[in-house]
Amino acid sequence: MTAPPDRLRLDKWLWVARFCRTRSLAGQAIEHGRVAVNGLTAKASRELRPGDTVTLRLDGGLQRTVVVRAIAAQRGPATTAQSLYEETALSLAERQRAAEARRLAPDPAQSIGEGRPTKRDRRDLERTQAQWQRWSASIDDQ
Repeated sequence: MTAPPDRLRLDKWLWVARFCRTRSLAGQAIEHGRVAVNGLTAKASRELRPGDTVTLRLDGGLQRTVVVRAIAAQRGPATTAQSLYEETALSLAERQRAAEARRLAPDPAQSIGEGRPTKRDRRDLERTQAQWQRWSASIDDQ
């Protein structure tokens, strides 16, 4: 049995730590500049070590900041993945604030009534517009 590695590629660590479903999606997130290591944008080949700070913008633009605590050679269960990092207190507070804002936001289904007008709505609108007099400020209308 081999000892766990002391460093690992960033794209593979994001996959092992279960931030991304596949390693290629992790690579795409890094390529699009959504991942930074120690404050600097990183490449997928960047090697992470315990103690590095990783900033992610993956879920709907919400930014998460985690500190790498361990490196694992293989992807394992979620409980093992959660032990690989520790989220900062500021990042946790921001996620809780965003969750509360989503909870208090109006239900999207309430805006369904504001969609495309029905046939009856169109006819009512045409009736009211027929009653209006068109006004113009031109000299020709006098």
